[in-house]
Formats: sequence, C-alpha cells, structure tokens
Amino acid sequence: MLVGFGAVMVQSASMTSWPAEAERLYFSRHVVFLLVAVAVGAVCARLPASFWFRAAPWLFAAVLVLLAAVLIPSVGTRVNGARRWLRVGSLSVQPAELAKLALPLLLCRLMRLRHAQQSRSFVRSLALVWPLAVTVPLVLLEPDLGTASFLAAGALVALFVGGWPLKNFAALGAVAVPCACAMVWLRPYQLRRITGLLEAWSDLNQAPYQLRQSLLALGEGGWFGVGLGRGWQKLSFLPEANTDFVFAVVGEELGLIATVGLLAVWAGLYAAGLRAISHLPRGGFAYPAAFALLTQLVLQAATNVAVVTALVPPTGIPHPLLSYGGTNLVVSMATVGIVLSLSRPTDS
Repeated sequence: MLVGFGAVMVQSASMTSWPAEAERLYFSRHVVFLLVAVAVGAVCARLPASFWFRAAPWLFAAVLVLLAAVLIPSVGTRVNGARRWLRVGSLSVQPAELAKLALPLLLCRLMRLRHAQQSRSFVRSLALVWPLAVTVPLVLLEPDLGTASFLAAGALVALFVGGWPLKNFAALGAVAVPCACAMVWLRPYQLRRITGLLEAWSDLNQAPYQLRQSLLALGEGGWFGVGLGRGWQKLSFLPEANTDFVFAVVGEELGLIATVGLLAVWAGLYAAGLRAISHLPRGGFAYPAAFALLTQLVLQAATNVAVVTALVPPTGIPHPLLSYGGTNLVVSMATVGIVLSLSRPTDS
C-alpha cells in the first residue's frame, strides 16, 4: 500500500507550474528505483539470518569507505553546499542512507558477542559505541546534522533493545548532549532552524518559507483535500515537494482523511513487524537487529511527518517508501527484507 501510494504521490508532487518532460522523468525514474528496490528487498528477505550476523562488519566497513570517499572533493558531489552524494554517470548514491542498515546490524552483533563473552566491564561495555563514534562525525562533516542525529537515535534503539546498561546511556549522554548543543550554537543556520520553528507557532508570517508553505498546503486540504493532482503548493511554491515534503502534498490534495489513514498504515506495518519477530529470543542477534531496523524505519516516517507539520525543526529526512529518491527507496525496501529474513526461527 505504501509503495503504490508513494508512486502515485511522486507523480502528482512532481508537477510544476510549467509542464515539461521533467515531470515524466521523475516518475519513470521512480519506477526504475522501485523495481530495483523490490528486487533488493526480495534478495535480502531470502537470505538466512546468520548471513547478516556474519556480514555486519563487512557491510559497515564498506559504508565507512563510502562515507570517507564522499568527503573527497574530486569524488563526492556538492549540492547546495553539502557533499553527500557519490555519482557515476546519471546514478547517485547517498552513503549516509546505507549507514542506516550497517550501523544497527554491527551494534547488535557487538552486543551479541558481549553477552556471549559475559563481559561486564564498564569500560569495555562503553567501548561498544565505537561504530557510532566513527559514523556520526563523518556524516556531520558533509554536513548533515539531520541524518547524523537520526543515525544516533537508531543506534540508541539498537543498544537499548540489545540490553546495554542504563548507566552507559547516562555516560554517553553526558558527553553527547553538550557537543550537540555546541554544534547548533556554533552554526547559525542550525540555530535558525530552531528559532524558525518557534516562530511558525507564534507568527506564521515570520516562519521560514518552507515551513510556511507546508502548513498552508495542509490547511488548504481540509478534510478531503482539493483533489489528486490539483494541489497548488507543489507548483513551484513548496520546495522539495516530491522528496522531503511529499506529506504536505498528500494533505493538500487528499486531506486530513488521507494523512491520518497514512499514519494508520504505518502503525499497521509496525504492529505486523513486531508480531513477526515476537517469537525470537530476546538475548540473541536477530530480535534486537530486527526490532531496531523496523523501529528506525517507522521513526523516519514519524520524523518526516513531524517536520512537515512543524513539530520539529527541518532535518532533511525523506518519507520512506513515499518520497522520490533511489537510495532512500532501496534502503527502505532492504530494511523490510532484512526484517523478514531475521524473523525466521534462528539460533543466533
């Protein structure tokens, strides 16, 4: 349902005030991305759970190489002041998206090995976060604070469900929170996102342009929307209408009924996923990894909705399975496939 609905909304949200061939190009590319994503998801689902346990270090190493490569001026591609993409011809890959798979898998593997070795040393237990300590700075250098924060949140979910002691979270927070505050304070544009969010709720006219147009689109939709394909904000008024703010297009064209229905589908997907992995042993590798990946996928959708509705500052996080973008779509389908793979009975 999400994939089919996403294809329809990408087609609609890609319309502009001056009809051109680019509108069809977006949809045709999305269909190609979708076919690749379904194939990748199917392959991931067929692999045994033990494969992900063995492959986790190699996947993480490959992602680290890509994250480092994207920072090299002659290799990475800079767009709007950020160097986040690797391009080969007409194809582009965003390595930070791949880290959403590699980082939780490696952390869950390390937690499984820690339990097997019965290591209770505070220092050794705290040292398990080294993959997070390596990945997040590389993403911040792009710079991409939104994705870095999301990767950190997904890693914390993996550590929590894997049984990481609460005192370790306190120690990590004592270091991470001041660093995050300092980073926001030292970068004026990041601080502006926070103040702009507050202004959106106090005086809409003073809100950042993108948030203002997003809220106007949602308000215009009312209960049942203005009709599929008939929205106005996507016609060059709402930036990133077919990627980060596709949820606003849904609200304008199909109304509150559709947006609430979309949230209900996501809730159903999450409930079905939790039910599929409920039989797995809690102390193994499969359950924490599947739970972390599934929660991360749903959390990404929730974060995108929160940004579009001005509940949190803009983060640049796309809506999984709905937004236009090849890497995000492939990673989202791979996540579903890996969860299905891990849901099979296993001894790991």
